[in-house]
Amino acid sequence: MIIRNDGTVSKLLRPVPIPKMFRAAQEFPRAHIEREDIEKTIAEEITTSGMAERIRPGMRIAITAGSRGIRNVDEITRSVVSFVKSRGAVPFIVPAMGSHGGATAEGQKEVLAGYGITEETMGCAIRSSMETVYLGKSELGKPVYMDKNAYESDGVILSCRLKPHNAFRGPVESGPCKMMTVGLGKQRGAEQVHSDGMDIIAKNIPTMAKVTLGTGKILFAIPCLENAYDQTMMFEAIPAEKIPEREPELLKIAFKNMPSILVGEGDVLIVDWIGKNFSGTGVDPNITGTFSTPYATGGVKVQRTCFLNLTEESHGNSLGIGLASAITKQIYDQIDTNAMYTNCLTSTVVKSAMMPPVLWTDKEAVQFCIRTCNRVSPESIRVIRIHNSLHIGEIMLSEAYYSDVAAGRYPGLSVLGEPTELSFDESGTLQTEWQ
Repeated sequence: MIIRNDGTVSKLLRPVPIPKMFRAAQEFPRAHIEREDIEKTIAEEITTSGMAERIRPGMRIAITAGSRGIRNVDEITRSVVSFVKSRGAVPFIVPAMGSHGGATAEGQKEVLAGYGITEETMGCAIRSSMETVYLGKSELGKPVYMDKNAYESDGVILSCRLKPHNAFRGPVESGPCKMMTVGLGKQRGAEQVHSDGMDIIAKNIPTMAKVTLGTGKILFAIPCLENAYDQTMMFEAIPAEKIPEREPELLKIAFKNMPSILVGEGDVLIVDWIGKNFSGTGVDPNITGTFSTPYATGGVKVQRTCFLNLTEESHGNSLGIGLASAITKQIYDQIDTNAMYTNCLTSTVVKSAMMPPVLWTDKEAVQFCIRTCNRVSPESIRVIRIHNSLHIGEIMLSEAYYSDVAAGRYPGLSVLGEPTELSFDESGTLQTEWQ
């Protein structure tokens, strides 16, 4: 239900004060690989690991590309394609994203195009299809599927990001094993992985990945890990047979390099932008604390969270809105329920697609969250603002945090400016820019 901007709710919200906010810098380890060095780094990693020998002249090699907003994903994918070509093989790209893109071949190709991955930019074919091949059953009795184009290739290279998942915890989470079972499994495979619930998915992924590895189709994985600034940090070429033992070790490294909101807790979290290019649930709950299941915890602790905008790259898939206390009409107007509910049918998680209160403007969404907080006063309200859940090197904090941050109470957090009023235009749209 949309709350009218001329109704009782607007009148009740009008006098709610929004505290002054100040900019603050968060410092995390910054080691990373520059974009211009990615091709060389990938080539060296594949070569020194011995994986280059698995690519032989004339082989038709399928290279996976997922739906996540990975930094430099276009350059990473192009670099893997380029290396395969240098070995005399014939590469092609396979969208490996389960049910994303509306669970259609064209939709998945459009998702890749949104990241700059096209046949023209990559210099090879993109073979997008929802057709799968049945591989057999896992030891837990789950049927396992693989994208037909990938299965009919002479070998598959798993290009993906390795990071903590946003809804469960296990020895492997988001990485090569998930790319094999959910990504390459397309809608049918993804549905089977999720069908027992998020409390069992940590068992389904590795046992189902074992079936995929048993086909001999996977040559190796070349996952990237990112630092706290969403920058490419490292690559590691993993032989197919070593993935089950090496991925858990790399996951520990990924956890150590995750960013966080250093104040740890507050009352209201404002997220300027949500979207599938940031996380499968619009925001990464490992940062925002907005988990869709009880099987994962972490992130900042707040009473209320509001989302203000949905990215164009999401193509209307607003999955994650159900994790907010309030969203804006601007997000509501972009919702493609077909794309969003397809994700729910596949994952069996519905909370992230539930409709929260819809406020007419940015200002009213923020005021709604402030007004519904308990045990706070206008002077003590602790408000946190982030641009999105991937880029939190700079955040904004309300005046209640100022003296503690200035005094160095939070290691790694420093003041960048004095507290000032947030600026909204006449339509209630937040105007205060990130610098």
